[in-house]
Amino acid sequence: MANPWTGEVALTIDEEQRVLKLTLGALAELEQELGVGSLVELVQRFEGGTYSSRDVLALIVAGLRGGGAEMTGSDLLSAEIKGGPMEGARAAAELLARAFMVPEQA
Repeated sequence: MANPWTGEVALTIDEEQRVLKLTLGALAELEQELGVGSLVELVQRFEGGTYSSRDVLALIVAGLRGGGAEMTGSDLLSAEIKGGPMEGARAAAELLARAFMVPEQA
């Protein structure tokens, strides 16, 4: 089960619920994979609705790796995401948002 307070997002891939998380290493890999100058550019694409399927795939792969799974983009090309591409995009956007969410102080 994913813990949103630690930045985790759940996504069912090939009938197996996976926990995705963007660690610092996963974020660095993501920047390199997408060739963005900063993650702010990627956040702006998601906020503006101009993200691509490649952005979604790269975010999911980075989240899987950050969550401990050894999956690649090639592995996901034939995988089935429960809820389809829209669920994948929702999870990717949520993952990105949670990576930069500042916890509220009690």
